[in-house]
Amino acid sequence: KIESYLNKGGVITAEKPKTKKAVTIYTESTPNLSVLKFVANKNLVHTNFEFNSIEETKLSPFATALFQFPFIKSVFLDRNYVSITKFDVIEWNDITLELRKFIKNYIEDKKEMVTNNASESLEKTSAQLNQAYENLDDTSKEIINILEQYIRPAVASDGGNIVFKSYDPETKLVKVILQGACSGCPSSTFTLKNGIENMLKEMMGPKIESVEAFNG
Repeated sequence: KIESYLNKGGVITAEKPKTKKAVTIYTESTPNLSVLKFVANKNLVHTNFEFNSIEETKLSPFATALFQFPFIKSVFLDRNYVSITKFDVIEWNDITLELRKFIKNYIEDKKEMVTNNASESLEKTSAQLNQAYENLDDTSKEIINILEQYIRPAVASDGGNIVFKSYDPETKLVKVILQGACSGCPSSTFTLKNGIENMLKEMMGPKIESVEAFNG
């Protein structure tokens, strides 16, 4: 009977059709009142990108589309979220729902977040970043490791990012770039700058004299 059933095309087990995972977007406040973090339940990009004007968005169709909203000042895109900075002429209550819907629909339509060559063009591929790291002096490497381990996870949870820029062994000055929610807010910049400076001084002693923070 089994043989006859199978010969007639009978099915032993039937696979259930795979259900498409729905895209959800929720918001998180940040220390910067001008910035709101929109978090997705899936990865959006492999590394971070920041766009401070529509002229900078050639490598990101997503950022280009966001800048069509007249109230958007800058866009910071990371693994599974986008931090949006708005102009002060409008309140978040008036635009949050509209932005959530736009971002959700954009992701569901499987539109391109960044171009295929975006990481390479901005020297953000793993190979490029590793090579840049290897070309640094030992002190700079130590600074980067501390930033990555102790500072970056905290600022990322607030919708921001910190990037090592340079270290001057003569003046013992460290320069860092603040991005996303960390950028553009004087009080946040001052607090974060002091926190980084104190930590580096405590962990690296006389190698560090001061930290200078720049907005991305």
